[in-house]
Amino acid sequence: MKTDQPSTILFDLDGTLIDTAPDFIRCLNEMRQQHGLPALPADHIRRSVSNGARAMVRVGFGLEPDHPDYLNKHTAFLDLYEAGVAVETRLFEGMDTLLQSLEQRGIPWGIVTNKPVRFAEPLVQALGLAERCASLVCPDHVTDRKPHPEALFLACKQIGVDPEHAVYVGDHERDIEAGRNARMRTIAVRYGYIEEPETVDLWQADFIADTVNHLAKLLQ
Repeated sequence: MKTDQPSTILFDLDGTLIDTAPDFIRCLNEMRQQHGLPALPADHIRRSVSNGARAMVRVGFGLEPDHPDYLNKHTAFLDLYEAGVAVETRLFEGMDTLLQSLEQRGIPWGIVTNKPVRFAEPLVQALGLAERCASLVCPDHVTDRKPHPEALFLACKQIGVDPEHAVYVGDHERDIEAGRNARMRTIAVRYGYIEEPETVDLWQADFIADTVNHLAKLLQ
């Protein structure tokens, strides 16, 4: 991907920039064990990580928000996760090299996530990314979540770039929709937490990256 004008790269967090699935899997299976239930296969949980705690309660216990026990399970999961947001979570393999390349080329990068700040800030800090990213925008910082473009506009404002010169990278259809709503170029990453990887082709992203290395090539 080439442009004659300076740009910035904005990343979704879970499933795009970092692999948070191991800690989601650990917490959910720990909760199931507490309730006398067997552990679920990691792949079964992993596919739903981008949909957050609500999806974890659904996958782990078959509960929807209107169930009387849903709130207790949801709160318990979030408390357990908050106590260990970066036990097993890491940058995806090859991602640090990609970020270093952007930094060496003077291209600022930021994070725009639907992950609440109570989890996102300590996680980014624990992974040594807080001093490197030019912006971290969470739902707490805006009125409307993705796919509304408000968070992307805020990140661009903080970095000092025109949204039309920015690229947004994500592993969920709402990420691509948010990028399009902000009139950014978009890259969908098929290596993320996607329940049906073949549906990525229908998201109308400008580009699709199957691996982190593929993403790095697109951002050259």
